[in-house]
Amino acid sequence: MKKLLLNVVAAALTVVGLGAVASMSPAVYADGGSYYCPSTGEWVSDLSECGDFKNPSNNNNLMGTVNTIINVIIGIVGFVAVVMMIMGGISFITSQGDSAKVAKARNTILYGVVGLIVAILAFAIVNFVLSSVFSAGS
Repeated sequence: MKKLLLNVVAAALTVVGLGAVASMSPAVYADGGSYYCPSTGEWVSDLSECGDFKNPSNNNNLMGTVNTIINVIIGIVGFVAVVMMIMGGISFITSQGDSAKVAKARNTILYGVVGLIVAILAFAIVNFVLSSVFSAGS
């Protein structure tokens, strides 16, 4: 039974890992060669339409810098939450029926889920507030 459970967990982690790699791959040629322009937030067919692409510091403003810093921090918090859920799952699997270990593992998973939800909500709220504040000011 343990081998079956470990195989299922290993397969699930493999699928999640491959999905993460595939979702982070650039889809540059998905629609005939358009490129994402970070300064305008639009897809363009030629990078020369994007402004000063070679020197992105000219395209940065206060909103971009603050948004990047906050998103990195929230991303780290989300990553830690996912790691805690994985550690709780491993702990749950290896608890061997000990009720204290099972309770600790369940709490670890629960706190990881709560942390991930908080990180996602924080990401959404911060991006909404920043875009509202900075679009009203310009």
